[in-house]
Amino acid sequence: MTEQRQAPAGRVLIVEDEMMISMLLEDLLQELGYETVGPATIPERALAMARSEQIDAAILDVNLNGQNTFPVAEILHERGIPFVFATGYGTDGVAERFRNRPILSKPFHRDDLDRAVSRARLAVE
Repeated sequence: MTEQRQAPAGRVLIVEDEMMISMLLEDLLQELGYETVGPATIPERALAMARSEQIDAAILDVNLNGQNTFPVAEILHERGIPFVFATGYGTDGVAERFRNRPILSKPFHRDDLDRAVSRARLAVE
């Protein structure tokens, strides 16, 4: 009997500079049926991937090596790609113009991640 692989629920870009968190995101997203792209661990790579990758959503750490990821968010917004901010700072760490986007509070659980990605994707559709 051959096992049929189900198509992924979508491709999700991970923008995160902490290895353990990016590994956790990758594992959880794959459990939820997503294909992962990245992680982008430095701002330059995150910007390049946001511009060029074929993705359906993104998880953005607000602070990437001491720089905020709002320029990455701008690119994703222009492309119509939903995204979630992952942060330990809550909405206070997010620029005013992006406070309507889902926030995944660190530390998080699988269900939190699932809800945040689903909310982001529904908001854009």
